[in-house]
Amino acid sequence: MILIGHRGAAGLAPENTLASIKKALEYRVDMLEVDIRATKDNYLVLHHNEALVDAAGNNLHIRDCTLAELKTHKPDLALLDDAIATVDRTVPLIIEIKPGEPVELLTERIRQARAKGWQPNDLWVASFHFAALQTIHTVLPDVPLIVNEQWSGVRGSFRCRRLQTHYIAMNARWLWRGFIRSVGRSGYHLFAYNLNDPKKARRWEHAGLAGVYTDYPDRFRTV
Repeated sequence: MILIGHRGAAGLAPENTLASIKKALEYRVDMLEVDIRATKDNYLVLHHNEALVDAAGNNLHIRDCTLAELKTHKPDLALLDDAIATVDRTVPLIIEIKPGEPVELLTERIRQARAKGWQPNDLWVASFHFAALQTIHTVLPDVPLIVNEQWSGVRGSFRCRRLQTHYIAMNARWLWRGFIRSVGRSGYHLFAYNLNDPKKARRWEHAGLAGVYTDYPDRFRTV
């Protein structure tokens, strides 16, 4: 079963930061996932929500702010380039692109990483946004894709077929062993997010679960 650090190691350090990434690597995750958003001046930064809320409670919409403006409110805001450099091909990096974010910026970053020696299996792309995954598949057909799906295995498998991928990530809240078995028998690799209970993960592994996204890799592995 593959252990995937969720937003780095979101339960052990501030999520989507270099500190969180380093903490996940410390606990020997097999893969690492981060979220990206684009700034006004077209930098890709690690952040989950559309808006950044600083320590004073100020709400800044990332797409409307420059990188410099955002970093005055969140000094540890990291670039995707920083994450790529930090991981440095030690494990595959899963980049989740949010709906509405500019796909062309991400494809350009992937091309730049490949020019520096990163291989197709080193950088994966995940999204709930089917159109974004379609664009990635068209422009860079060898990029491994993960279809993120909230609850519908039917919709997830349909999108996988369209994208010629076999990887689905689904909310652990809606999973059960019979469903996990059926997904595996259909030829798909199912990842559960966010699953922080190692005992449940191991039970589901016996049913065919391929991997878990976790905020707490320390619960699964010692340093």
